[in-house]
Formats: sequence, structure tokens, C-alpha cells
Amino acid sequence: MPLSSGAGTVVVIEDDANIAELVDLYLRRDGFRVLVARDGEAGLELVRRERPRMVILDVGLPGERDGFEICRTLRAEGSWPVLFLTARDDEIDRVLGLELGADDYVTKPFSPRELVARVRTVLRRTERPPLGEATVSIGEITIDPSRREVSLGGVLVVLTPREFDLLAWMANHKGFVLSRQQLLDGVWGSSWYGDARTVDVHVAQLRRKLGPDLPLATIRGVGYRMG
Repeated sequence: MPLSSGAGTVVVIEDDANIAELVDLYLRRDGFRVLVARDGEAGLELVRRERPRMVILDVGLPGERDGFEICRTLRAEGSWPVLFLTARDDEIDRVLGLELGADDYVTKPFSPRELVARVRTVLRRTERPPLGEATVSIGEITIDPSRREVSLGGVLVVLTPREFDLLAWMANHKGFVLSRQQLLDGVWGSSWYGDARTVDVHVAQLRRKLGPDLPLATIRGVGYRMG
């Protein structure tokens, strides 16, 4: 689905009414349909009912379940792109958010225009077909670009959109040593700015989900090689 006016639904889970209103205003100006929930449980119900293109999620939500817990639930139930919007800027929180499968992490205070740009960047990245259209098999792992599905020994493995793109990119460059910067440029996009450590976090997630069947070698001081 190309990004254009009428760009689809975004669910915003944010308890601060002023911030929620600001995000709503700017996303609607850019053609999105926006639905706002003030707590995690209400947000989950919106996501389950509306099946949005993306979720914007505050970390410091009221109630027993914070944004990290809600993200865990979202990742267990589907593959919606998730952007964390939070006042917490600690490295530990950023890494935890990435480990849970967040696609981006924006801290408050923020520029509304930058937020909209990041939303569109995440959607372009997570919805674009990866390099190559043919099904790729690496041992027991099968990657189907048209369905955006990965199976291990015939059993479907649930990956986040970013994990899928990273796996597909490396599989299409099998045998090559890829630096972290090359992976960032190829998967996250050259306009993405952030810590190269995000590559290591996502590689760790792929190894956890695919286990020893993933033929991915770490090339110390450089990056990774598939196969």
C-alpha cells in the first residue's frame, strides 16, 4: 500500500491528553486516520478491533501494565509496526524497547513534524518488499518475501517487520561480510539515525527465534556473514 492521503489507521496509546491531541492533529493533517486510547488495555482493544497500520505507544502508561508490557502483548498477537513515544531516554530503556521489537523510539519533547516523518519512514521500511521476490531457503529456514513469512522446518516463526527485513537482506547477500553500517543503510535506510547497536539487538532476536539453524557468523570488529 503506497503512502498517500488516506494513509490508513494509526492507534496512539498515550495518557497525556495534550500530547495525544498534538500527535492526532499532525497525523490527521498528513492523511492518517487516528484513534487514541488513554491506557494500555483500551489500546489493545483498539488494535485488535481496527487492525491499524501502526501503533504509537507511550512507555509510562497508567495501570499495572506499562508500554513495554503492552508491546510484548502486541508482538505476541501480530506484527504491527510500533513506535515508542516516551520521556524515558535511558539506554537501558532504548535497548529493552528494541529487544521487544519496537521499530523506532522517539523521546519527549519532540517535533511533531519529525514524528510524522518517522512514522512514514517506519511504514515505508516495514511494508516494502525486501530485495528479491523468490523464496529463499537456507538449510531448514525458508523465507517467503511475497507473504513476508519465515518458517523453520515447516513451522511458521513469528518475526517483527524489522527482524524479517534484516533476515531477508542478509539472506540475499549470503556469503558476504556485511558491516553494521551496511545493514543499517540497507534495512533501516540511510536517513535513519541511531546507534549501530540496534543491529546487534535484532541479530540476537533472530538467533533466539531461529536457534542453531541460523547460519549467521559474527565477524569480530566488522559485522556479520550469512552462510
